[in-house]
Amino acid sequence: MQLTKLTTSGDLIVDRRYTFAKTLMEEKDWQAAADLLADTVRQVPEWAPAWVGFGDALAALGRTDEAREAFATALKLSPDDELGAGLRLARLGALPAENAMSVGYVRALFDEYAGQFDAHLREKLAYRGPELLRETLLDLCRERGREPRFRHGLDLGCGTGLMGEVVRPHVDVLAGCDLSPRMVDRARRRGCYDRLAVAELTAFLEAEAPGSADLVLAADVVIYIGDLAPVIAATARVLAPGGLFLFTTQAAADGSLDCVLGEDMRFAHGTRHLQGLLADAGLETVRCQPAVLRHDAGKPVEGVVLAAAKPGEGA
Repeated sequence: MQLTKLTTSGDLIVDRRYTFAKTLMEEKDWQAAADLLADTVRQVPEWAPAWVGFGDALAALGRTDEAREAFATALKLSPDDELGAGLRLARLGALPAENAMSVGYVRALFDEYAGQFDAHLREKLAYRGPELLRETLLDLCRERGREPRFRHGLDLGCGTGLMGEVVRPHVDVLAGCDLSPRMVDRARRRGCYDRLAVAELTAFLEAEAPGSADLVLAADVVIYIGDLAPVIAATARVLAPGGLFLFTTQAAADGSLDCVLGEDMRFAHGTRHLQGLLADAGLETVRCQPAVLRHDAGKPVEGVVLAAAKPGEGA
């Protein structure tokens, strides 16, 4: 779907009514918003954003079956699902959660977010994922009696380069990947990477030579992935013996659960499940500790820092 189809109906009056409906939703006047959006989808039945908004209002009113129909219509109109209709269907139990977050949704989300990403994360959300991973990395190096220096590092879901900037002093060659072209462009301007790619994580890892990296990092990335088994398996393949894999994720209350899709449209993962996936891929969990990843609406977002090692002596 073309970007213009996601931002305008093509009718200025309809667009204004849609904008007003979004304002009503922000004010939690769900019934008025639903009434207005019902008229909107009748006028422009091929416009996916109106169906998503209609579904959101219906869901808030407890009209679940109608909300499912609205989201399903949006998904049919926009199969790449840049609007996250699949996630909303998963929240209503109509789709499996682990496969509900589309590449199109994540790319569109971060392309739109790129310009304000750093300021919003640091100043409003008190985000410190990169610092948590660096602290864990340095602690592990001290415990293992090795210098905190790595030959070849990979930054998965690099965003604008916050992780790369923090870890650069410890890596000889650093490569990064992200789904969002605009994020990668900002990371390139930061100047801390030797190589960058616009790519999905698993595809990026599978294109790397086996055993070519001795450090893989993923700061606040796996919260956008439900089924982590392919990513972890691909990471294990690319790690050299003795290599380390460090990542953060939101923690599921039940550690045995594979993933839970939260109200924030992000995945939380069970720590016992994650350690099982790491073991299945031939990696040993060497650190699993709780941490506050950021703040949202003034409340701490509880998560976990995990580190795994590939058995063997130095990369």
